[in-house]
Amino acid sequence: MPQRSTGSRVYLSIIGLMLVLAGGLFFWLMWRSFERAREVDHWPQVPCVILRSEAEARQIDPNGNPEYRFAVLYGYHWEGAPRDSDLLKLRGSPWVSKEDAVKIFIEKYPEGSQQQCRVNPAKPDIAVLEPESKAPGYSSWFPLIFVVGGIGIIAGAWRR
Repeated sequence: MPQRSTGSRVYLSIIGLMLVLAGGLFFWLMWRSFERAREVDHWPQVPCVILRSEAEARQIDPNGNPEYRFAVLYGYHWEGAPRDSDLLKLRGSPWVSKEDAVKIFIEKYPEGSQQQCRVNPAKPDIAVLEPESKAPGYSSWFPLIFVVGGIGIIAGAWRR
């Protein structure tokens, strides 16, 4: 088997390093999202009242279809002080193409209803009605394949 030139070894190492960095970055982002979701699960729950529950619409392109989002406002008390929040989840409410997807939340959180919300004890102005998904943590193994593959490419480039 012919010997690899130093240039080809450096080239393969750069490719491997890019795979390691990209996989590491995506793993870190997914793990951070998972940790945030676990943190929200430990926030204390307090009673809250839904003050507003409606569908919000927007149309960015006049030729495109409208998008909808669940707009909510609820009030709660934290340490004796009245507060309000408009967050369904930590990242808010996503824009979706089907109005029916928003109606589900309007029915689940009707105006005037009593609900439970989770309050961030470190920043009590931040409260959410629903916890975050932990799916990124359960999928974080996938970007590690790129990290391992990149390390393998680097090791293979310099192996005799």
